[in-house]
Amino acid sequence: MSTLQPLADRVLIEPTPAEEKTASGIIIPDTAKEKPLRGTVVAVGNGKKDEPMTVKKGDSVLYGQYSGTEIKLDGTTYLIMKEADIYGIFN
Repeated sequence: MSTLQPLADRVLIEPTPAEEKTASGIIIPDTAKEKPLRGTVVAVGNGKKDEPMTVKKGDSVLYGQYSGTEIKLDGTTYLIMKEADIYGIFN
């Protein structure tokens, strides 16, 4: 497995899969699925000078709809973004 260590204030996130069907059981086609806004932090950078990182590996986070850049590692899609693009951490 490839590992990617983000640099500075960047974070690697595995997005939560989009809903496959509605609560009533209707299957949602790929073209109608909303881009997930929630994911799990896989790796974090070391932060910037005088700006330590707030998120840590394993955190469940909420991020902006157009945040980050999609990358594929070993067939899995991840997002890499700056920590500032993360809106919050779920407890």
